[in-house]
Amino acid sequence: MQLFDLTGKVAVVTGGTRGIGLMIARGLLDAGARVYISSRKAAAGDDAVAELSSHGTVVSIPADVSTEEECSRLAGEVSAREERVHVLVNNAGATWGAPFEEFPASAWDKVVDLNLKAPFYLTRAFMPLLEASAAADDTASVINVGSIDGLRVTPLPTYSYSASKAGVHQLTRVLAAELGPRNVRVNAIAPGPFESKMMAATLAERGDEIARSSVLGRIGQPDDMAGAAVFLASRASGYVTGAVLPVDGGIWAAH
Repeated sequence: MQLFDLTGKVAVVTGGTRGIGLMIARGLLDAGARVYISSRKAAAGDDAVAELSSHGTVVSIPADVSTEEECSRLAGEVSAREERVHVLVNNAGATWGAPFEEFPASAWDKVVDLNLKAPFYLTRAFMPLLEASAAADDTASVINVGSIDGLRVTPLPTYSYSASKAGVHQLTRVLAAELGPRNVRVNAIAPGPFESKMMAATLAERGDEIARSSVLGRIGQPDDMAGAAVFLASRASGYVTGAVLPVDGGIWAAH
């Protein structure tokens, strides 16, 4: 068995039409997986399929995974096409910034629903498909996308985002303990700064400063994220579960 080979595997990536999700989807395709991507907008899914199709078989299924009903519907749509899923990447996310005195309740609801509740509901909805693929010597893999802002205190006024990502990391550990006996591993990636729509304004304003904060002197590139995802999706990490992997050029460690 090739440690990093995903040939014949089926993966689902939420928020897979742009940014970190697109990087992960491309990496999984290049490793041989058949990949389903999802986002709220059908047009964004179509554009991503056009961009990714040269890398392998990719299908877009639009869904708003901020609700439990849509998480269940997405799992149902995939189950109508596949008998099993080997890799689930819970990547869809949102952020919100506002001063402490003005931070609205709606910002908590929007961010927590998508960032923290959705990974739980999606994992639960996909469990029949994940268990169908899982074996003791070839486990299924759930990858939650957290953030180094869930590991450190950020100077940005993104209170619900930081709290939700810290929650994702703890949820990852809890689900790893719950699902390990069912041959499903659960790990998290905690990205640092990568080029994405969510980070665009921050990088435009402070990109050089942020790059210097990395001990490697740069922000993340697509292959950096793809490599981490393929590792956690593949047999290479077969004895790794409950881990939170910072992919940040050493920013968190140096901090």
